[in-house]
Amino acid sequence: MPGLIHPDDLRAVKERVRIDEVVAEQVTLRPGGVGSFKGLCPFHDERTPSFTVRPAVGRWHCFGCGEGGDAIEFVRRIDGTTFTEAVERLAERAGVQLRYVDDGGRPGKRPAGAQGAGQRQRLLEAHRAAEAFYAGQLEQPGPAETARRFLAERGFSREAAARFGVGFAPAGGEALLRHLRAAGFTEEELTTSGLAGQGQRGLYDRFRGRLVWPIRDVSGHTVAFGARRLFDDDRIDAKYLNSPETPVYKKSQALYGLDLAKRDIARTKQVVVVEGYTDVMACHLAGVTTAVATCGTAFGEEHARIVQRMLGDAAGSAEVVFTFDGDAAGQKAALRAFELEERFTAQTYVAVEPSGQDPCDLRLSAGDAAVAALVAGRVPLFEFAIRSTISRFDLGSEAGRLAALDAAAPIVAGIRDSGLRQRYAVNLDRWTGFLDERFVLDRVRRHAGGRGGRAGREGRSAAPEPAPAAPPAPAVNDAVVQLERWVLACVLQAPWVVADDFAGLAADAFGAPGHRAVHDAVTAAGGPLEAPQGPGWVEAVLEYADGPVAGLVQELAVAELPVTDEEEMERWGRSLVATLAGQAATRAVADAKRRLWSIDASAHPQEYQEASAELFRLEAARRAWQERAQGS
Repeated sequence: MPGLIHPDDLRAVKERVRIDEVVAEQVTLRPGGVGSFKGLCPFHDERTPSFTVRPAVGRWHCFGCGEGGDAIEFVRRIDGTTFTEAVERLAERAGVQLRYVDDGGRPGKRPAGAQGAGQRQRLLEAHRAAEAFYAGQLEQPGPAETARRFLAERGFSREAAARFGVGFAPAGGEALLRHLRAAGFTEEELTTSGLAGQGQRGLYDRFRGRLVWPIRDVSGHTVAFGARRLFDDDRIDAKYLNSPETPVYKKSQALYGLDLAKRDIARTKQVVVVEGYTDVMACHLAGVTTAVATCGTAFGEEHARIVQRMLGDAAGSAEVVFTFDGDAAGQKAALRAFELEERFTAQTYVAVEPSGQDPCDLRLSAGDAAVAALVAGRVPLFEFAIRSTISRFDLGSEAGRLAALDAAAPIVAGIRDSGLRQRYAVNLDRWTGFLDERFVLDRVRRHAGGRGGRAGREGRSAAPEPAPAAPPAPAVNDAVVQLERWVLACVLQAPWVVADDFAGLAADAFGAPGHRAVHDAVTAAGGPLEAPQGPGWVEAVLEYADGPVAGLVQELAVAELPVTDEEEMERWGRSLVATLAGQAATRAVADAKRRLWSIDASAHPQEYQEASAELFRLEAARRAWQERAQGS
């Protein structure tokens, strides 16, 4: 069968791709020990990072959910692609020209079309071609002048438009279709991509006579478009029209501008969430380079998960700032955001311009500094939600104050932190004008006691997370088991450190069955003396590990080691092996003594002499290992 990737090319991809760089496009990583990085797992919800990447062995592993693998598996999981598609993406990144072979290893050709290149790759290529087409159309005379004028009236130059990839979709209805067909894309690919719609008369351009923004994933690949109405004769009344959901685009997981903002988000630990494409442009041009926006949908749980992942585990030092219009719709959006507040370990804020201007209008009327000042003047989301709620009531009357209190008390009751909840209860008393803290606090407590929400879960920072996958080994709080784990982790991560000594460790040196199985896999792979450099060593061990043993190998290959540098690693690793070998030798000495004591020396003098010699040899080996352990 054609289409198999040549093994040498597959090996080259694994060796050339830096797994930390691949993962860092999706997860904010921080140093996690010698040669490792840590971050929040993208495959399950967590607030404390348990996701570890170790570039030297080319592996990642999450100690929270138990998932792990290499760069190919990460891309496959994060993008929902096939193995072949993931390899092709990484090969392009690494500059590896892939060759394809048949089942017999004979040269073959890459199959044509979506199935051969991988559907995702073809859809990305179609979007890339469409983006270039739209950008070119924006420079053409005629109707595109309206699009250019729209941008200029909002303070965006042609350079700014090019920076964000803004383009223009001609009104004819088939201009993009003709362009993409000529580029070799099939009708199935055009409809699957969402770039074309299917009507009674055939296919048509989805976007016609509109200004278009490319929507990119976090890696910078264009996966969809957002389009703004420009002409009165546009038969679609909606001001904004967005791509439908496709195999490469899910609006609940898309944040416009994230590809541009991700590095500064990781650096500054701040995300600014705005409401539209032009707001993102205005913020970035004004120096607020951490701005992102949702794409035709409200900010939801999936968006919150992505933002949390980008911020990392900075906890209280990180900020999520929501900007909303000052009207009723904006206040409603802010209250929706409040419902998601518990999804963040970061502090949440709201920035609302007093006159109700959005960042785009504000930049146009007052300049870049005003946009930066808007974000700098943020107020805590709790305060905004409470004040917005009580502002609907007449605080000049007793009935109005009581109604305002009952409306705002559930918000205060929903604050996780008990100290913060107490503080806002006191503020609520002052803001409503009761001036009776005990009465207000009692009202808040009643709301807190009658709900199963955040306040009812005080003491737990998040919903229970999935239990870690159980490796075939005893609990690591056992000192002997921990020693075994560290020895095997050192063998997998730094085989050169223990290469000379590992051969002295028999399988029975490991008490845990899972550890013995890993030892056997290491030995079957040739042992540390035969270990190749780079990711190939762990790959070789995994060839001899199945099921839960393979999972344990992956976990140990990225486990954090208690050393601070390579020199300490060498001393520590040699000491570990010597200690474990010494313990095994001590057990062997005890067994030899029992055997010697069971022999009648007068009846079996030869056997007794041989047992005595064996005991002497084992005692010497034990002393040698102990001396090495102490002298390492």
